[in-house]
Amino acid sequence: MKIILANPRGFCAGVNMAIDSLERALQLFGTPIYVFHEIVHNRLVVERFKKRGVIFVDDIDAIPAGSTVLYSAHGVAPVVRQASAERDLRAIDATCPLVTKVHTEAVRFAREGYKILLIGHHGHEEVVGTMGEAPADMVLVQNVADVDRLRFPEGTKLAYLTQTTLSVDDAEVIIAALRRRFPHIAGPAKDDICYATQNRQEAVKDLVPEADVVIVLGSQNSSNSMRLAELARGSGRPAYLIDSCRELRDEWFAGVETVLMTAGASAPEDVVAECVAYLEDRYGATVESRTVREEHVHFPLPRELRVLAG
Repeated sequence: MKIILANPRGFCAGVNMAIDSLERALQLFGTPIYVFHEIVHNRLVVERFKKRGVIFVDDIDAIPAGSTVLYSAHGVAPVVRQASAERDLRAIDATCPLVTKVHTEAVRFAREGYKILLIGHHGHEEVVGTMGEAPADMVLVQNVADVDRLRFPEGTKLAYLTQTTLSVDDAEVIIAALRRRFPHIAGPAKDDICYATQNRQEAVKDLVPEADVVIVLGSQNSSNSMRLAELARGSGRPAYLIDSCRELRDEWFAGVETVLMTAGASAPEDVVAECVAYLEDRYGATVESRTVREEHVHFPLPRELRVLAG
């Protein structure tokens, strides 16, 4: 058996920044410290922080007044920031800068009188936060069928934005449908789907023809991890999205010669290493690392932490 390790994989710059922010906040303020929503969409990362006294909440009102709260990488709506201020919370904003970019675009389009069509998944924290920037001026579009149902008065100015963790191919199909229906629709100056999402999908696309089965490390609520597994299945290969090596099943590898292994942008590298070690031990697997694209992106800590560190 041969394992092809896809590069790039695993933590992106936004996830690294969010996790480093929580680590730094723990050093500065100790526990209890609160995080609004999961810091990143990875079960193991969240469980490790819980064991260290971090409390994850989905309701800002559940946080005692005067406490420290860190906003997750997925961003928050303005009403959450307002609620934090009213409760006198020390707020640390670990929103990924690429998500902030989409928020800024939403505010600008709304200010300029556009009706905004947000391409994304209903209920995802990033989508909830983005729509909160202009709730009266934004409509969620999840698929081409949603595009077909859209109706606007003649002369309505339209613009589209996208969730940062979508399938590139799926988003392109929806954007093409929007442009067919609304030829004058405006869009972001630069693609909203983040570099890490695109690069990990590109690596799977390039390498999946060589594989018999694909293993994706990531959690079921991780949008970008789900897209990697879907992409592999769409290429005709069985693909399994797992949190750890404990979920590997022998039947997945019956008659398999080549395994493609990758990880979503919120999956820690140590779980990849554990899966590799398991396959090496059980099947005598060899490992080949294949780099499709280099990444050299780094985001600084949030301003609130930089000020304190200074």
